[in-house]
Amino acid sequence: MAFSKEKKIFCGSASRAFGEQVCRCLGMELGALNTFRFSDGELCVQIGENVRGCDVFIINGTSPPVNDHLMELLVLIDAAKRASAKRITAVLPYFGYARQDRKDRPRVPITAKLVSNLIVAAGAHRVLTVDLHCGQIQGFFDIPVDHLSGDIVFAEHFAGQGISKPVVVSPDTGSVHRIRDFARRLDAPLVIIDKRRSQHNECEVVNVIGEVEGKHALIFDDIIDTGGTLVKAARAVKERGATDVSACATHAVFSGNAIDLIEQSVLDQVLVSDSIPLSERARSCSKIKVLTIAPLVAEAIRRIHEEESVSALFR
Repeated sequence: MAFSKEKKIFCGSASRAFGEQVCRCLGMELGALNTFRFSDGELCVQIGENVRGCDVFIINGTSPPVNDHLMELLVLIDAAKRASAKRITAVLPYFGYARQDRKDRPRVPITAKLVSNLIVAAGAHRVLTVDLHCGQIQGFFDIPVDHLSGDIVFAEHFAGQGISKPVVVSPDTGSVHRIRDFARRLDAPLVIIDKRRSQHNECEVVNVIGEVEGKHALIFDDIIDTGGTLVKAARAVKERGATDVSACATHAVFSGNAIDLIEQSVLDQVLVSDSIPLSERARSCSKIKVLTIAPLVAEAIRRIHEEESVSALFR
């Protein structure tokens, strides 16, 4: 049975274009929202229409500037809660701080848990997100989490290209669980890059586990940040005989000189989703192509509102 009240979708500044696409997929208008800042930089929002008793979806990823967009999400949730929305779903196309998901060194925070607590404390009743850096982060929330996977979109794209002899490459051992479904969808073998990370944003390829010679290597990851891991993985498989090297990642952070590294690399193409708006520099790179995940998120929103299965999307 569908949720008893109508659904309404509002969107923060981090995901405005994405939110508009989601609404077009659902055949509805984006909710009215007034946003302004005080002279000291404090954010203030006002929902521009009645949401009392409504099923409200607030779309705002925590992409860079992460702290500003996270605070905006929390303020939007609080505004909807105080406007008496019946149910509030926080929709995060990109969940920032997800890489800090455990204490791997002394005296460091588990920031993914902190952010989860903040979203719940702000008043969200459930969360919808895409490709968390670590699936166990779902357990940090004390509310339901619907976790979508971008591999569906990328697999459909590559399947339609009729690639000969594909092999799916995991850029590190920790990503193997993430790409198994991707490899299964393409009916392709799996190769693993064994790397060592000396410090944050720096890594070294130690070994390539599996056969890539004479094959089209498809590197799949959740995030491209500085691009260092991706570029080194691509060079490693190319040196071992891969004929072509493509990459895909759901979240295109592209910090630092990531675009320059990609342009100068052996990569033939890099596919990313629109979970994070691309800079003009990234959009002008000939190797980068954007695939939209808006229809996937829109269908998940429809299913949540209609009280239908979201997991059916992955079959």
